Amino acid sequence: MPTINQLVRKERKKVLEKSKSPALKNCPQRRGV
Repeated sequence: MPTINQLVRKERKKVLEKSKSPALKNCPQRRGV
């Protein structure tokens, strides 16, 4: 069982990735940065 902190971190990552996804698709080169 992951700790509460780990769950919160995962949720935050999902939200960040969602908002970044369109930008990444537009600029694939930025993925490496």
